[in-house]
Amino acid sequence: MIKDDVFFREIESNCWDPSVRIGESDACGVHVQVLSTVPVMFSYWAQPEHAYDLSIILNDHIASVIEDFPRRFAGLGTVPLQSPDLAIKELERCVNELGLSGVQIGTHINEWNLNEPQLFDFFAAASELGASVFVHPWDMMGQSQMPDYWLPWLVGMPAETSRAICSLIFGGVLERLPDLKVAFAHGGGSFPSTIGRISHGYDVRPDLCAVDNPYHPRKYLDRILVDSLVHDPETLEMLVGLLGVNNILLGSDYPFPLGEHEPGKLVESMTHWTDDDRARVLGLNALEWLGLTRSQFVTA
Repeated sequence: MIKDDVFFREIESNCWDPSVRIGESDACGVHVQVLSTVPVMFSYWAQPEHAYDLSIILNDHIASVIEDFPRRFAGLGTVPLQSPDLAIKELERCVNELGLSGVQIGTHINEWNLNEPQLFDFFAAASELGASVFVHPWDMMGQSQMPDYWLPWLVGMPAETSRAICSLIFGGVLERLPDLKVAFAHGGGSFPSTIGRISHGYDVRPDLCAVDNPYHPRKYLDRILVDSLVHDPETLEMLVGLLGVNNILLGSDYPFPLGEHEPGKLVESMTHWTDDDRARVLGLNALEWLGLTRSQFVTA
């Protein structure tokens, strides 16, 4: 895989070969996987028309895999958000023509945070379409200042996700679009563990925090959906306590090193949960969020 004409990562066939994915899913007991493009392929840095053309190719491929294996895969597309008009156009095609459940986007779009006014029409279109929007970190802040020890992935990614959540809250996007379906990768990054600091900041400096939205950030906790990819039972327990079990979706980050190598193992280890709670996190919550039903994937 090449990024900015520089070697980025060697990937294996499980990144593109559905038969390999199905075999590895079977080995882990995974029945359905939601496909999305690798975030490095967002290509927000590119000319809008070039990123638009690439998004069509990527989304057509995802749709074709789902068509070939409709009981094994669902899908989220990608859109050229550096041009919100083109992004809306491709979002509409993803949902209305390709049958995808929504799109995956980055935690920021070049110099824009997700509260940027230019992006609001895109989120409004997603809300109107009932499209699910999955936010995944990319191009991590401070990356050039912490090149050692894999810190961009260990420190930068969690911060990126908190940046996205706070931007949508403080920027008033969630307030103005109460039906927007949005979820965040990696357990919401550093947001859940810093909600106390975020709340206190709102309380003591509303002149800085409540500029575009007067409501307390905790008002939106029931709107924040996150995946379960936290690698730690105490953290997963904290997420359930903060957001509620219905707001946790199974995450795997398959097939990359920071993923859960046995998807669902952490959730299944929560033996003190009810069977219903484990079932919700292992799949039912995601089906509801994606607007899908279990019957679409269960064979007779």
